[in-house]
Amino acid sequence: MLPTMHLNDLLLLAFAFLFLCWWWRRCTTTGGGPKNLPPGPPGWPIVGNLFQVILQRRHFIYVIRDLRKKYGPIFTMQMGQRTLIIVTSADLIHEALIQRGPLFASRPQDSPIRLIFSMGKCAINSAEYGPLWRTLRKNLVTEMITPLRIKQCGWIRKWAMEAHMSRIQKEAREQGFVEVMSNCRLTICSILICLCFGAKIEERRIKSIESILKDVMLITLPKLPDFLPVFTPLFRRQVKEARELRKRQVELLAPLIRSRKAYVEGSFSGSEMASPVGAAYVDSLFELEVPGRGRLGEEELVTLVSEIISAGTDTSATAVEWALFHLVTDQEIQERLYKEIVECVGKEGVVKESDVERMPYLSAVVKETFRRHPPSHFVLSHAATEDTKLGGYTVPKNASVEFYTAWLSEDPNMWEDPNEFRPERFLSGDGVDVDVTGTKGVRMMPFGIGRRICPAWTLGILHINLLLAKMVQAFHWLPNPNSPPDPAETFAFTVVMKNPLKAVIVPRSI
Repeated sequence: MLPTMHLNDLLLLAFAFLFLCWWWRRCTTTGGGPKNLPPGPPGWPIVGNLFQVILQRRHFIYVIRDLRKKYGPIFTMQMGQRTLIIVTSADLIHEALIQRGPLFASRPQDSPIRLIFSMGKCAINSAEYGPLWRTLRKNLVTEMITPLRIKQCGWIRKWAMEAHMSRIQKEAREQGFVEVMSNCRLTICSILICLCFGAKIEERRIKSIESILKDVMLITLPKLPDFLPVFTPLFRRQVKEARELRKRQVELLAPLIRSRKAYVEGSFSGSEMASPVGAAYVDSLFELEVPGRGRLGEEELVTLVSEIISAGTDTSATAVEWALFHLVTDQEIQERLYKEIVECVGKEGVVKESDVERMPYLSAVVKETFRRHPPSHFVLSHAATEDTKLGGYTVPKNASVEFYTAWLSEDPNMWEDPNEFRPERFLSGDGVDVDVTGTKGVRMMPFGIGRRICPAWTLGILHINLLLAKMVQAFHWLPNPNSPPDPAETFAFTVVMKNPLKAVIVPRSI
């Protein structure tokens, strides 16, 4: 009897061991299998690759950079309950976002914190592909981004740029240097606030809006419950903080919306409104009917103007700082740019918006800045509208499709000496035929491409070109000996300089 029982125990243990092996293999395998997902790194049961990424204590982009070398142009990561399909090659990005654009034009599920700030995805960036998104985007393009509207609002940029030049000159006198990022953020933010609300407001209020919108972007970055909802109760404090931040955001921006509405209705008696009725972005939102929601409420209006101000401020200011970093560290590039500006408008002439279109080297400097320092190493998450195939693998409808774009500008097969900052490549080299919209082919995509390309990308480039041209025409930019330019990066929604650029300026008239 005993030997039999012993044999049964052994068989039971063997069966249990085989079952555990099968279960472990099934739970830890990423990609492949009957679902035909792209291959990927083995994960742990339930949590997938999530804790492996966390324990590396490196930013996610460095993890992706290493995995791309091992798993190729498309791979899978199982991050808790979320499946991420990472796409890194130019051909697959072009196929997904251009050739099959509508199929990959949606957005994945949002976290509870993001839904607080987007009012349930009532925003151009976060809305799922469909009637709501089309209505909001079409309205933005029609009311804010057309060539006629941009020309009509030229006085706003003139006003903000004049204030910018006076401010940096004053800062240089008082401190001996200029902090580039903070000044550029303030200027671009003031332009976008005026475009949205038609109002000239004092610097103190602009800084308050800029600060709170930066906090909003940071608090909506991915957190553990985004991948493992079971941990949501442990993050009640963060959800509470998000709701309090949202309340402050509404309290800060809603008065501008109410003032503008009163102005449109003819009952506003203040002096801050500067744009005529119909010229501010928010004017178009007051009567807008959106599918599934009807007339927009005050909180939806706060969300829509916030995303315009946030997206436009960060990307443009970051680009100007990186461009000036290279002009400061390579004086030959700066002098060539200055020579072009002088040839176009003269030493004392006023750089106008039409002038920057006639400055090919300025355009080359800006394009090379975007190539070497893309605002983010990923575009915003995409999702397929239905189960589909990409690169021979299945992309499920509920997966987050992440397009890793930094590799495009680092690929030596596409760029000669990709680590060098060389604007000339866009005049007579390997960048001559590059299309930043990705329509002809994908080699760089600082604004995304396809259906979800940033609708205001032309406006952003205009702001960057104007700031650079005006600052280089007026001042010679030099390194600060007490705080030398440092190319180290950090991540704060966009990829920014870890140590903000502080430069010495010398008036060209001296």
